[in-house]
Amino acid sequence: MKLIIQIPCYNEAPTLAETIAVLPRELPGIDTIEYLVIDDGSRDGTADVARRAGVHHVVRHVGNQGLAAAYRTGLDACLKLGADIIVNTDADNQYVADDIGKLVEPIVAGRASLVVGDRGVGTLAHFRWYKRLLQRLGSWVISRLSGLSTPDATSGFRAMTRDTALRTLVLSTYSYTLETLIQHGSRRAAVEFVPIRVNPNTRPSRLMKGIPQYIRSSGAAIVRAYVTYRALRVFTLIGLTLILLGLIPGIRFLWFFTHGQRTGHIQSLVLTAILEIVGFQTLLIGLLADMMSANRKIMEEALFRLRRLDVPKSTEPDDVTADALVAAGRER
Repeated sequence: MKLIIQIPCYNEAPTLAETIAVLPRELPGIDTIEYLVIDDGSRDGTADVARRAGVHHVVRHVGNQGLAAAYRTGLDACLKLGADIIVNTDADNQYVADDIGKLVEPIVAGRASLVVGDRGVGTLAHFRWYKRLLQRLGSWVISRLSGLSTPDATSGFRAMTRDTALRTLVLSTYSYTLETLIQHGSRRAAVEFVPIRVNPNTRPSRLMKGIPQYIRSSGAAIVRAYVTYRALRVFTLIGLTLILLGLIPGIRFLWFFTHGQRTGHIQSLVLTAILEIVGFQTLLIGLLADMMSANRKIMEEALFRLRRLDVPKSTEPDDVTADALVAAGRER
């Protein structure tokens, strides 16, 4: 079984060598471990540092495309290199490398197809109180939207099977963490969270440049992902809300009408008509969106099969993956 540890990088020359030096050389159940660095258009010689540190593979973007694009490029490269399991970690040595074994163990044991490291964001001392609050709130929102019990939604320390990587579609240009959890939750993948440790900060977060920017970018990513994968639920909720709101002025009009005030109050009747029409139109949009969602699932399955043909076969006998085991368990 082959494990590739991928490290997305952007101007990480000061910390990258230390990050690579502590990565595991062997793990139980793993035959081969390789390292892949994705240089996202760095200008400080990050790729050269990676090669001197002994990484097996370096992939470079011509310009800086962002974390989500680097993550996506890394997954594609790992799959083409024949990875059975992919681990993603940060270049700033935020995560304790010894905990990679904790991430890999549920996959090797066949319990999970995606494993995410839980930093315990509500108790991290180096997070300011408002950042801890935002992290906990965001994790709660993702839990509700994805159907997964999510203690740490923004953790980038995660491991996945080759089939999970093949099925992962990152559309966001900001970050992959929130979107992919909603995506995997919508298809009921076997996701497990394990407690992990973190090292002291070496630099400020580049994703969270300010509270307004973080809320705006994360909120947009969450809404887009949720509407993409739960379209019928979203439009049904909006449509029914408008229909119920439309009943309020309608009942008011009927109350006055039945009590003898049969002139006036026409505004209530007009508002009812508008809200009811818009509400029913929204429900129809939801049905159309659900039909598009069904077509998207067919296209995703076709894309998955095409991507699987494009990558080397698994080193595991019969290409049995955790995803297949979980699916078989549901069928039984």
